[in-house]
Amino acid sequence: MLRMQNIAKRYGATLALEHVDLEVAAGEVMALLGENGAGKSTLVKILSGLEHPDAGSIEVNGAVRAIASPGQAKAMGISYVAQELSVIGCLSVAENVLLGDTTIGVFRSQSRLARLARPYLERVGLGYIDALRPAESFSVAERQLIEIARLLSRKTRIAILDEPTATLSETEIDRVKAAVRALAAEGCAVVYVTHRLGEVFELAGRATIIRNGRSFPAVATSSVTVDQLIEMMLGRRLDQMFPERRGGGGDELLVIKDCLCPGLTAPISLTLRKGEMIGFAGQIGSGANAILKMMAGLLPIQQGSISLHGKPFTPSSAHASIAAQIAFCSDDRKRDGIFAARNLFENLTAPTIDGISRLGVIDRTREAVRARGIAQQFDIDVNKLGRLAGNLSGGNQQKVALGKWIGLDPSILMVEEPTRGVDVGARAEIYRHLRRQTDAGLSVLFSSSDTHEVHGLADRVGTFFRGRLIDLAPASTMTVESMTRAITHPDLAA
Repeated sequence: MLRMQNIAKRYGATLALEHVDLEVAAGEVMALLGENGAGKSTLVKILSGLEHPDAGSIEVNGAVRAIASPGQAKAMGISYVAQELSVIGCLSVAENVLLGDTTIGVFRSQSRLARLARPYLERVGLGYIDALRPAESFSVAERQLIEIARLLSRKTRIAILDEPTATLSETEIDRVKAAVRALAAEGCAVVYVTHRLGEVFELAGRATIIRNGRSFPAVATSSVTVDQLIEMMLGRRLDQMFPERRGGGGDELLVIKDCLCPGLTAPISLTLRKGEMIGFAGQIGSGANAILKMMAGLLPIQQGSISLHGKPFTPSSAHASIAAQIAFCSDDRKRDGIFAARNLFENLTAPTIDGISRLGVIDRTREAVRARGIAQQFDIDVNKLGRLAGNLSGGNQQKVALGKWIGLDPSILMVEEPTRGVDVGARAEIYRHLRRQTDAGLSVLFSSSDTHEVHGLADRVGTFFRGRLIDLAPASTMTVESMTRAITHPDLAA
């Protein structure tokens, strides 16, 4: 159904793609794999009409086609769910699902749109939401599922899904998998881009790997192992994904007692020690990130007490939390993790701008020194500090979003989804950097919908279900399976 041959694309002096091939048959799920920056997103943007190749050919159903725009791609039956959300926040959920559908007619009521969108929302597990509410009022994960519902609403023959499960919990991921299988069963050709390699073996019959802008012949997933795929993607062996734990048994730093905030249905108590990393696992809406937002001053504390450094503390605002050396890295780096249109010098020093300025004027020399120091700590190429953050790969953007807070010299770093949309190589780097910081005395609280990530990285693990903390125990006493039971069916958890 789809054949792309010798695709090449250059951005100025940067060669993004060179001699890339991709073939997908009707009813096939083809995994498209590679590190961040390898060229995957550029390739699927060319297929969806968002970018134009400098060389090469594209065949759809055996006919050579020039895809000049997203509209032409849609007319050919090509639908694209991008890694960065394209939901229009001010429009209703129903309007987003049916966006671009010219068959509905000029006269359309909101109730009719909601009725038409309902079947597609139900297919991705969003049958419970009010389709008339603005899309911006829903979580990142729910907005991702809204995008997939939009894809299902179209007469799709070639479906492109770029990191569709990066923000989702296990239950939502299962819904996406079911949708992908349904598309393939209906005869669609599916191009599936993911960094979650377990999904590759569950969904895809073959995998095409891109490395440094060049593709390799597709391999049958039944003939390779996870380690072999990683080696093909990286061009080297990945010795260890998660760094060694070293205890985190310092003095008590943060004591939360009987606290309640929006997102929680029962009070929570916990103690965080110096140099300790606690990971919270839970599905979207479980409350796993509520404590992080409360400590960041983004959610009000409704009851209970907090002690920081042995003194009472109330996170009344983001400013108060930052002043108390509490840093918070959001799960939505596009919206509030980076300044995409500013260079890395400015991004890395933004939280500490007072320390590099005088009388409201930034000292560019001090800015450069501080930015280089942070960049070196997080293995960000210092020669790229003049680039715009929005032009970096997802992995490097995430390192910038995390690294900028280190310049604040925080005592506590809180992170939502630390490796969302990040490839295996960059994941291992981020894990290593976080562990290095805790070894130096930083305390870390993070939430993640990836149970393997929480289990492998955290010293202690907290599991959440419907706003309640089910358990908080050393990671060594848990398994991924027991964690999954706790965040989905706690009554069955061992």
